[in-house]
Amino acid sequence: MDTLAIVILNYNGQSFLAKFLPTVLANADGHPVYVADSASTDGSVAFLQANFPAVIVIQLPRNDGYAGGYNLALEHIRTHYGGATYYVLPNSDIEVTPGWLSPVLNLMKANPKIAACQPKIRSYSERTLFEHAGAAGGFVDWLGYVFCRGRVFATFETDHGQYDNDQRIFWATGACLFMRADVFHETGGFDAFFFAHMEEIDWCWRAQRLGYEVWACGQSVVYHVGGGTLHKSNPQKTYLNYRNSLFMLYKNWPADGWLWGKILLRLVLDGLSSVLFLKVGQWRDVLAIIRAHFAFYGRLPELRRQRTALQQQQKAEARLYAQSIVWQYFAENKKTFAEISGVKADSSAL
Repeated sequence: MDTLAIVILNYNGQSFLAKFLPTVLANADGHPVYVADSASTDGSVAFLQANFPAVIVIQLPRNDGYAGGYNLALEHIRTHYGGATYYVLPNSDIEVTPGWLSPVLNLMKANPKIAACQPKIRSYSERTLFEHAGAAGGFVDWLGYVFCRGRVFATFETDHGQYDNDQRIFWATGACLFMRADVFHETGGFDAFFFAHMEEIDWCWRAQRLGYEVWACGQSVVYHVGGGTLHKSNPQKTYLNYRNSLFMLYKNWPADGWLWGKILLRLVLDGLSSVLFLKVGQWRDVLAIIRAHFAFYGRLPELRRQRTALQQQQKAEARLYAQSIVWQYFAENKKTFAEISGVKADSSAL
């Protein structure tokens, strides 16, 4: 069994593979590199076979998104290649740096309770800024809204070392996600119905409910292009983010929590966010938000089944941020992580 498997999921990303795969191979530290191809139509598989013979190519039968694709790929690695102790899942549009692996692996080996970890994620185009997808580690507020050290909504901090510490967090980004393989398989992997977006947050939440921890490693950094498969301006991305956030909240909220009150508040706040989209003429995003809520209500029977099963398996509570990040950001004008009430930039916990 390998210590680490580096696994890149690809769908029509030949240009990203050509640009970033050489850096991954050069900094793989002897660990195997896999590319799981989700039935690409851009010649990715032939390109890999011709130009990167060291890469192990896994050909998936269809595009099941990030969640379903990685479920298939990691199960394939476990059953056909002997598996690994840890997985790392860098997006195809991630530029890794020398020494990016060892700080994270050392942190995870030192603490067997860590199920997931991430490096610092900086912007590929603006090298000193944190990037949207995870920044320096993520949290979830009491209404299910997510934010990060280094990035709160549309405010991106410059990295000047304020998050170089190793920090326990709530969720680690799927842009470059390190995971303990046994925990991934113990949990049943990602929720494939999410398809893409927030599946890693849902998984981190579920892992914590089993007693595991999630961390960010401040001594490892990678650079992320972002939006390589689905650009942030695409209404489908809006739909998936709003829908999956509701899925995640309903499935995982504590049994004694005020769940339906929170869902009602989310309906109101999501409606207000639609007004912001309307003000800039993005009416397709408004329709996407409406679709997301109807999709949530339509899936309630299955979500209820999942919620019951998770409650029966639960061993620990996952610690959410107790205040509203929406209120703090928009009403109190607190734009950075350090400005959030009661939290310092180098705090060890929320």
